[in-house]
Amino acid sequence: MVRDTQPVERDLVKQVQTGSRSAFDRLVTPLVPQLFTLARRMLGSASEAEDAVQSALASVWVARTKLDPERPPAAFLTTVTLNKCRDVLRRRKAARFFGFAGNDFDLDLAADEPDAEEVAADRQALETVQQAMERLPVRLREALVLVSMEGMSQREAAEVLGVTEKAVETRVYRARARLRENFDGF
Repeated sequence: MVRDTQPVERDLVKQVQTGSRSAFDRLVTPLVPQLFTLARRMLGSASEAEDAVQSALASVWVARTKLDPERPPAAFLTTVTLNKCRDVLRRRKAARFFGFAGNDFDLDLAADEPDAEEVAADRQALETVQQAMERLPVRLREALVLVSMEGMSQREAAEVLGVTEKAVETRVYRARARLRENFDGF
């Protein structure tokens, strides 16, 4: 869904293009939690997600002249963040190929103390889901995360990914089908 930017966003983008660091901070600060959540879901690791978002923001600052004042900056920032996540996934895949990496997922648990069996079962389930998500091809994972977890419409996800709405629909369907295959006996 392409919409014009709000007048405040448009002014901030113009200020950012001229090198205003404070305008950049005001523009991106509200978007950082959303970008972090997206990266965390794509990468399965909070520390790698933080690095990906920081790298994305640095890249956007360096290429700030590419920001279009007439388009919402959230879509551009989401695309850059997804690209940084793809870079991390490529490096991770190469490291695994050469035998340099293990499973470094951060497992966040609720603070209230359930019994040990429940904790172990929950950790196992979470790890199983993370592994299943990681095994999905990146294109399927991206579409699934944007539509099912980030709450974007298929049109918005298609815009971010640079594909048709039908391609997003197909990717989400295939991702869900693959995940269902993994969890038939779950």
